[in-house]
Amino acid sequence: MVSTPEPTPRAQGQGAGLAFAVGAYGLWGFLPAYFLLLEPASPWEVVAFRVLMSLVFCVVLLTVTSGWRAFVGLARQRRVLGMMAIAGVLIYGNWQIYLIAALGGHVVEAALGYFINPIVTVALGVLVLRERLRPLQWAAVGICLVATVVIVVGYGSFPWIAFGLAFTFGFYGFIKKRVGAQVDAVSGLTLETAWLVPVAIAQLLVTGASVGLAVGNAGPVHTVLMIGTGVVTAVPLLLFAAASRRLPLIAIGLTQFLAPVLQFLMGVFILGEPMPPGRWAGFALVWAALVLLTVDMIRAARAGRRASLPTA
Repeated sequence: MVSTPEPTPRAQGQGAGLAFAVGAYGLWGFLPAYFLLLEPASPWEVVAFRVLMSLVFCVVLLTVTSGWRAFVGLARQRRVLGMMAIAGVLIYGNWQIYLIAALGGHVVEAALGYFINPIVTVALGVLVLRERLRPLQWAAVGICLVATVVIVVGYGSFPWIAFGLAFTFGFYGFIKKRVGAQVDAVSGLTLETAWLVPVAIAQLLVTGASVGLAVGNAGPVHTVLMIGTGVVTAVPLLLFAAASRRLPLIAIGLTQFLAPVLQFLMGVFILGEPMPPGRWAGFALVWAALVLLTVDMIRAARAGRRASLPTA
């Protein structure tokens, strides 16, 4: 009998990393379904609870994992505090736009935003970091611009939700990259949400005084689901952090498309959102741009591996 070789620790680590990545993006893909269960709460109330409950969840995690010493050390660094404040503003804007989309019947447009996000990231590399684009990357950016024009002409309006999500998350990722591995996922999210607590409290007060709060008035199940917004926010971020430590960047880049694919399928086939021809044409162009980016990433990764091989 021929024995099969045992998987190497690196292969086992990448297998676990892939499971973490699929878990993270899968949960992000099904978030619209969760948020729809929170009606009749308004997007403003949901985001406020998302901030507060995320902070509570992170505090519990810091306590359970004995992470307070590292957190306090980070909180004493002015640069880290400033960067996390900017990240907090960006993720707040992203969450608010996303909730308006999910609860307002614009799940498909939200999916478009996360399809566009990789292209926005490439554009940020050029405009902010002065990076040079390869030919396929230029082609992908150009196709995305054409897709925007097609959607505007065919759909009759500019996709503000899609571009709002793409740019807020794109800049959020840029800030997190600038901070680097210095800030772990739990400490980073704790600092970000801590900065947003005054905004969340003010948002709840204004919402309660104007249209009224749904939490506590829509049944115990609804209250539990509102409290659970902290868990559904933090868990995918923690899974993503675990995946990013185990997988190469190319694998992370390819798995990130799982979330918008799930959101798109949910919006079209479950929620029945309209898809006029102009939208289909625009999405097709965006998908073509993503194919070019994917091919470019794979080619660059292979070239990097060949360059790192020792020469005879």
